[in-house]
Amino acid sequence: MQRILVTGGAGFIGCNFVHFIMEHTGLHVTVLDKLTYAGSLESLAGLPANRFEFHQGDICDAALVDALTASVDAVVHFAAESHNDNSLDDPRPFLDTNVMGTFTLIEAARKHETRFHHISTDEVYGDLALDDPRKFTEDSVYRPTSPYSATKAGSDMLVRAWVRSFGLKATISNCSNNYGPFQHVEKFIPRQVTNILDGLRPRLYGQGLNVRDWIHVEDHSSAVLTILQRGQIGETYLIGANGERSNREVVERLLLLNGQQPDAYDLVNDRPGHDLRYAIDSSKLRRELGWSPRFADFDSGLAGTLEWYRANEEWWRPQKAVTESKYAGQGH
Repeated sequence: MQRILVTGGAGFIGCNFVHFIMEHTGLHVTVLDKLTYAGSLESLAGLPANRFEFHQGDICDAALVDALTASVDAVVHFAAESHNDNSLDDPRPFLDTNVMGTFTLIEAARKHETRFHHISTDEVYGDLALDDPRKFTEDSVYRPTSPYSATKAGSDMLVRAWVRSFGLKATISNCSNNYGPFQHVEKFIPRQVTNILDGLRPRLYGQGLNVRDWIHVEDHSSAVLTILQRGQIGETYLIGANGERSNREVVERLLLLNGQQPDAYDLVNDRPGHDLRYAIDSSKLRRELGWSPRFADFDSGLAGTLEWYRANEEWWRPQKAVTESKYAGQGH
């Protein structure tokens, strides 16, 4: 494997994966990204020209996808509409990108017999009770609860069907919530961080008790590379770092890290269908492929993320006013 295509490579997780590949391998990376509001060429600045190329385009563009897939040894598919609030406001783009876009990509990978890795989410499994001792595993039943998670579940099923019906050389990974550099300010941690840096009070849905299983984006990147190199075709691997925290705990920790009182936040009306808890059992990935997270200490990873946003205001500032205006229109 010498050349890979990364879809959605100008987005949060995709761009971090591209940087990780550049630092830890000698692979040539081609990025295909539509450059919607969530994609940024600035997130890919400074990459070596002899190992990197960028194409702006839609993963639903069959001709473009076919041409790019024909020139690489593997496709790593990050591109997705991924924000739950947006999926509740307008589900259609999620169907177009997450379902039809994935269909377009796996058809091209099938035609060219190209290795394919599909990036998915733990949200396809629905949620768990706050006091439930269980965690999601590769055998957990799919119970998506939003247009976003339903379309991701649909894309997972397409990949599995193409593996069985057409011999697609594919693997799937379902990851828990990511945090780290280059994440759009509409997302939970960057929004809280940038509010704090702007002297604004963070806002929490409901009582802030919803639990997410956090993983640093660099650990996600290392897991995906491990699966791409050593994963068994047709298998699914769950990626997680045992980082369960309630939204309230995360905000309180961010406030303390910034030298503020931990209760300096406001509660707002909850989001419709807000999942209670996600939790990942990544033992299969660790046991079979030997992977382990580098950022096992969530608090230190969170402190580093806060410092990245403090040091890179020029990256997130253009997004901030638009994002806050949108949330204000939604009453949040």
